[in-house]
Amino acid sequence: MENNNRKSGTGVSRRGSWLMMLRSLREFKKDALLTPITVMGEVVFEALIPYEIALLVNEVKAGCGLDRILHYAGILLLMALCALACGYVAGITCARASCGFAKNLRQDVFYQIQEFSFGNIDRFSSASLVTRLTTDIQNIQNIQMAFMMLVRTAFRAPFNLLASFFMAWYMGGRMALCFLVVIPILGYGLYKIAVLSVGLFRKGFPQYDALNYKVEENIKGIRVVKSFVREETEIAKFDGTARKVQAIFTKGERYVALNNPLMQICIYGVMIFLLTQGSRLIVTTRGRLLDIGQFSTLLTYSFQILGSLMMLSMIMVMLTFTEESVQRVREVLEEASTLTSPADPVKTVRDGSVDFQGVSFQYEGSTGEPVLQDITLSVRSGEVVGIVGGTGSGKSSLVQLIPRLYDVTAGSVQVGGVDVRRYDLETLRENVAMVLQKNLLFSGTVADNLRWGNPHATRAQLEEACRWACADEFIRRACADEFIRRLPKGYDTWIEQGGTNLSGGQKQRLCIARALLKRPRILILDDSTSAVDTRTDRAIWDALATALPGTTTFIIAQRLSSVERADRILVLDKGRIHGLGTHAELLRTDGIYQEMARSQNLLEKEREKEGTLHG
Repeated sequence: MENNNRKSGTGVSRRGSWLMMLRSLREFKKDALLTPITVMGEVVFEALIPYEIALLVNEVKAGCGLDRILHYAGILLLMALCALACGYVAGITCARASCGFAKNLRQDVFYQIQEFSFGNIDRFSSASLVTRLTTDIQNIQNIQMAFMMLVRTAFRAPFNLLASFFMAWYMGGRMALCFLVVIPILGYGLYKIAVLSVGLFRKGFPQYDALNYKVEENIKGIRVVKSFVREETEIAKFDGTARKVQAIFTKGERYVALNNPLMQICIYGVMIFLLTQGSRLIVTTRGRLLDIGQFSTLLTYSFQILGSLMMLSMIMVMLTFTEESVQRVREVLEEASTLTSPADPVKTVRDGSVDFQGVSFQYEGSTGEPVLQDITLSVRSGEVVGIVGGTGSGKSSLVQLIPRLYDVTAGSVQVGGVDVRRYDLETLRENVAMVLQKNLLFSGTVADNLRWGNPHATRAQLEEACRWACADEFIRRACADEFIRRLPKGYDTWIEQGGTNLSGGQKQRLCIARALLKRPRILILDDSTSAVDTRTDRAIWDALATALPGTTTFIIAQRLSSVERADRILVLDKGRIHGLGTHAELLRTDGIYQEMARSQNLLEKEREKEGTLHG
């Protein structure tokens, strides 16, 4: 995708990018349109002021009285006040439009990411999306500033340039032609600077992605880093990536830095020409072709013209720097979710039955073997199915197809007798609850996090979901309700981002309670009991049987004791079904299951149990 988008770096696509950005104006269009109108008024009055000053100078030179001076003073004061009023209104409307634009653009990018499927997120990578929402949207501050310049300065500078040039020509005649020489030189120089620097900035932003990836990876794994005393190694890795970013952007900034010397050469070149030629013309013609009033006005207009060129060069620098950020934000806004609801979706899930029919699955962009191959499996509504297998066997990929987090590559997955691709996505996912091994809690209270399962749940319902209806006193103490009540404010205790102020077992019990609160037709526990002890694991089984008796449950586990009570256990190996049956059946017939049981000392226990029964 990156390569495809890079090919679109033409002027047409750049205009398209900015036009797409401008869609975020919405309710601020009126302010955006009013700004250039008021700017035009400001420019007209500012252009007329030097002309009136020139007339005043000539009147004073001719020996006018105080009344004429006061007359011109009144006109100049009125013009200054009108220019001030127009500029004040332009400043207000421009600020409203630009700040509103930036706010809407942030929302649009964030909302768009919320619609992304897992496939979309995989394509960008989470680190790249973080960069686009931080560094690039930090450049939204630049985009916002650039937009303010576009709305106000980019209108003001050309208007002021044309008005000043017209008045300079009117007052100074052929002397104003020097501007026609300077403008093309400056324009070509700015164009070359932009072309050279944009290419470097384009190379730099992927390095920002890599930098954010390093930060994200290090912070998530900070406990591992410290336990293995790898701080120096991680610092060196980060420093290497940071130096690459520095080198690329330093080179780009060197080109951008040429903008100011180029402007200075043009400005001083024009000033030298006007001062030498203007002075010579006044002296040689004794003021017939150019008098002092005209000359002073011409100098004033020259400053306005060169000031306008300076502002245009500033806009060019700003747009040059933000061009790549705009393109990257555009990529997110243009990205269509790979998973959408059909035109006439099914909005009712009949039951929790699940059928895999010849399912194969491969992640987009992967060139190796499919993750899943020829999976055919029928699960009755209310059945409990355990799923085991080695690392990379496709366990998590299989269950992620049920709520349609990914689409199958071949075959079909049916829930309640209906292909999941025919369901309304929200309806399907409302009926499926997933509890992951690394399930996240969000900053907020315990109750806030539990209500992700049911936003309208009462406090009594929250407590019921956390209590599990456990009979054993030890098990009751191990359940969520008990540890929640020991927290400083109980269910109103604040949870830090990611649940960092809770233990791993506490977080997973809250996540399971959150899923139970949803009352789903299908519950998926993806290795979600790995952080709890065996007795708590048994308590969770009792809770499932009590709270969700008709719910179809899929339990992925590394620990066979977590699935031995399942109705059936599915053994996966390299993306294929290797075995299917009860715990006892698989201990007799499936080699992989036997090896897992042997490594966990379950096989001997089972044989001892059978020997006791036969005896």
